[in-house]
Amino acid sequence: MPNNNKIAFITCVNNEDVYSTCLDRINNLFIPYNYEIEIIPIRDSPNICNSYNKAIQQSDAKYKVYLHQDTLIVYINFISSILEIFIKNPDIGMLGVIGCKKIPTNGIWWDSIQKVGRIIESSSGNLKLINYNPSKPIEYVEAVDGLIMITQYDTEWREDLFSGCHFYDISQCIEFKRNNYKIAIPMQSTVWCIHDSGVANLDKYHTYKNIFLEEYVNLI
Repeated sequence: MPNNNKIAFITCVNNEDVYSTCLDRINNLFIPYNYEIEIIPIRDSPNICNSYNKAIQQSDAKYKVYLHQDTLIVYINFISSILEIFIKNPDIGMLGVIGCKKIPTNGIWWDSIQKVGRIIESSSGNLKLINYNPSKPIEYVEAVDGLIMITQYDTEWREDLFSGCHFYDISQCIEFKRNNYKIAIPMQSTVWCIHDSGVANLDKYHTYKNIFLEEYVNLI
């Protein structure tokens, strides 16, 4: 049985200095009374999906926060906010901070004309605010970016298809939909996360895009 009072923070780690900053932010979060957090760094793992599946096997936490090592949670009431949403909305399986209401036919969420969310990120080389903040407390979406994916139910990550760092996140969103769970992005009165990734590494990007489209073309 899952522990309904535990939140696990799960990260695939290959840079200890970067992860240390991520961990400092997690440890600074307000933890509601009667809840506990669990820190799960996965090291020396072949890929993200494999790492996240390992974490599912080793943690009994009902709530799991899958985040990149270069994602900084800067909103101190992050835990309280996600718990409030999940408890009030048992049909929501996953939350994110940025994504899209409709996945485009090319599978690339940021090409959507219906982007949703708010974040500070550095994919252009400099930190900047990206703001598609919804006007209502919760916006239902089809996809969220993998910089942070927050769940209250477990669904296996498709390591049979994705052995890299691209499209595993959009795949997981569709797998949640297959299991009849909704995905949502909350309105952020203040930015919840900074994603200081630098310019994106697009190695094998198109390879994984083709894998994604072949598997899910009839579902987007």
